[in-house]
Amino acid sequence: MKYIFSLLLVFGITIQLIGQDTKLASEYYNSGEYEKAAQVYIKLFEKSQYKNDYYFQQFINALIAAEDYDKAEDEIKSQLKRTPNNVQLYVTYGNLYERMFEEDKAKKQYRKAIESLPADRVIISKLGNAFLRLTKYDEAIETYQKGAKLMKDENIYAYNMAEIYRRKGDKKPMITQYLLAADNNKNLLTSLKTNFQRTLKGEEDYAELKTQLFAKVQDNPDNVAYQELLQWVYIQNEDYNKAFAIARSLDLQGEENGTRIMSIAQVAKNAGAYDVAVKAYNYITEEKGPNNTYYFQAKNDLLSSIRNSITQNYNYTLADLDSLDNAYNVFLDEFGINTKTAYIAKQYGDFLALYKNDLPKATAVLQDLLDRGGLNPYVSANAKLSLGDYLLMGGDVWESTLLYSQVDKEFKEEYLGEQARFKNAMLSYYNGDFEWAQAQFDILKSATSRLISNDAIDRSVSIMDNLNLDTTAVPLQMFAKAELLHFQNKYDDSFSTLDSIVDMFPNHGLLDDILYVKAQLYLKLKQYEEAEEAYKEIIETYPEEIRADNAIYELAELYQLILDRPEEAEKLYEKLFLDYSNSTFAVESRKRYRILRGDDIQ
Repeated sequence: MKYIFSLLLVFGITIQLIGQDTKLASEYYNSGEYEKAAQVYIKLFEKSQYKNDYYFQQFINALIAAEDYDKAEDEIKSQLKRTPNNVQLYVTYGNLYERMFEEDKAKKQYRKAIESLPADRVIISKLGNAFLRLTKYDEAIETYQKGAKLMKDENIYAYNMAEIYRRKGDKKPMITQYLLAADNNKNLLTSLKTNFQRTLKGEEDYAELKTQLFAKVQDNPDNVAYQELLQWVYIQNEDYNKAFAIARSLDLQGEENGTRIMSIAQVAKNAGAYDVAVKAYNYITEEKGPNNTYYFQAKNDLLSSIRNSITQNYNYTLADLDSLDNAYNVFLDEFGINTKTAYIAKQYGDFLALYKNDLPKATAVLQDLLDRGGLNPYVSANAKLSLGDYLLMGGDVWESTLLYSQVDKEFKEEYLGEQARFKNAMLSYYNGDFEWAQAQFDILKSATSRLISNDAIDRSVSIMDNLNLDTTAVPLQMFAKAELLHFQNKYDDSFSTLDSIVDMFPNHGLLDDILYVKAQLYLKLKQYEEAEEAYKEIIETYPEEIRADNAIYELAELYQLILDRPEEAEKLYEKLFLDYSNSTFAVESRKRYRILRGDDIQ
């Protein structure tokens, strides 16, 4: 036992000493003391009984760096005599000749290395790596090609060759080799997707990948890996319909539980391809049935996809809204209103108030939800904020402020609390209590939410500017009333009040704000030409006022999302991030500008 312990102790000390010597040699080499590095490396190589290729290679590198070419050549020749089958040594020899500017001799050594290659997987890999270290890509590829023939397996070095072609930027053979590598190794899929995403640029590259994948799928219809890659390509090209078709086919072939379908549905939904998302969720609910793991989630996401597809812009019809109303009722009839469906019930209340303009039913749905209790605190708080808004729309200011205050108290240090405080400050503003409202807005300038902070700053500045213009608060009181009427969806009354301000105070500083509120009213009424003119007047007449950047951004959105005038939208986005670089819309404007310009946005 003592003998074994002694052996282990000696072995451990030996390993430690070797590690120290290796570190010392590396330090010598990195500091330019190549002769000293060579001495340490040769000792390490001798201790390894002339078997450690790394130490020998570093020894030769140190000699070459010291320009001791004769000694380096002698040492290589000696090692070749000791290990004639070590074909890597020919690469080392060739590199020596290159450093001596003897290119022809170098090439002969490289040829010897490849011609001497045996049918040994380890030796083939080592030779390929030796060429790679010298960035001899063509020789490395030739090594692996010959190695594949010697091993009688065309796939064995496919991944190695693909990586070399990737480094060369030669995409067609790179794709070919990557796909060969995936032949019998589905575990490579994630790696291949990452590599393709980093390497392939533009339609031409992806078209080549699709062409090769089509051929692979036809030749190997049972190889799921190729179909999954083709599905992934369609997603990269935003062709979600074709991606879904492949996912559905694979789901049917493998009698799967719908996991890949849910994945496609989520991707399509996040990308705004709601028609495909709806088809995918319907597939789960109709083909898999109520016992499927994803049934409830699919039903839930199906409803939100339908909602988003209808309400994503202002182009919906009353028939669309009635259809969505029915979809909500079908969902809640099937699953009931409970903790599991609370978010959908809250969403339904929002829909009734904001789109159906049915405030009594909206408040009833939300109150019923809150009365049930046991809700997630965040769902409950959001429901209270919405209920407060809709009660305010109906004129019940007292109940609104109570609900806002409850959320403020429960989420004092969180975003929901900041929202509630902002809403209460707006109530004071609507009521004409401007000094109190401004004090609250000033506090909210430091809100953690950038959106609330910016809105608070805008409101505070607006009150300060407009109260200091003259001795009367009447214009601002009228404007606050018009904004409340706008919030309550009393559009005609809001327009009438805004026009009265212009008639009574024709030169007042609120004129740009009045135009801005009018533009938003026109949008809600789908009077797009009038909205466009209002935004344009703000941009042209009041470029230095606080509403200018809002007007530019919202007009650009109108052009891009509703009026289908992308060129005009692009110009406005560019104007915003160039001329209003401090605007909260600047970053998003730059992004949208680049998308409209056709840039490749990752």
